[in-house]
Amino acid sequence: MTTRGSARGLGRGRSARDVVVLGHSLGGVNAYQLAACHPHLVSALVIEDIGAVVDDDLSFCLSWPHRAPTRSALVAELGDAVRYLTDAIREYADGWGLAFRPQDMVASHGQINGDHWDDWPASSCPALLVHGAHSDVLDAGHAHAMTSRGADVRLVTLPTGHTVHDTDPAGFAASVREFLMHLEV
Repeated sequence: MTTRGSARGLGRGRSARDVVVLGHSLGGVNAYQLAACHPHLVSALVIEDIGAVVDDDLSFCLSWPHRAPTRSALVAELGDAVRYLTDAIREYADGWGLAFRPQDMVASHGQINGDHWDDWPASSCPALLVHGAHSDVLDAGHAHAMTSRGADVRLVTLPTGHTVHDTDPAGFAASVREFLMHLEV
């Protein structure tokens, strides 16, 4: 979550309405649902690569190891998934593991599977939808449908997969910066 102005600024004439909420994937659904349920709290949304309909099965994560003797052993066991998990790898007293329990991630993600069109965009705040052109989570047709359903939704597509912020940090930052600069202050 980020704000236009510092958190301290809220006490000097700023309000909770000055909050811009940014979310990626599961966090993106959480962000637009927050705006739908509490529109008075959110002035704008930045949603990264998630749709209004979610139908994913993350049960493959349950095969990830709890611990490995070395970081490189853990990375090898995670395989291709490691590209999403590098920031979540930690050393523990009993070896190397993830900063979260895969069972919790699977359960949490299972709770968002379904149709969320009623929540997207239920608030009138401006929204930026950042889409990875090669995403396996959000396809171009769904991204365009989301854009057409909102009064003030902008779509930016970058040549990445699902983790736009990680794959193209400069393009992601430039897109978000431009969106924030055009918000009414």
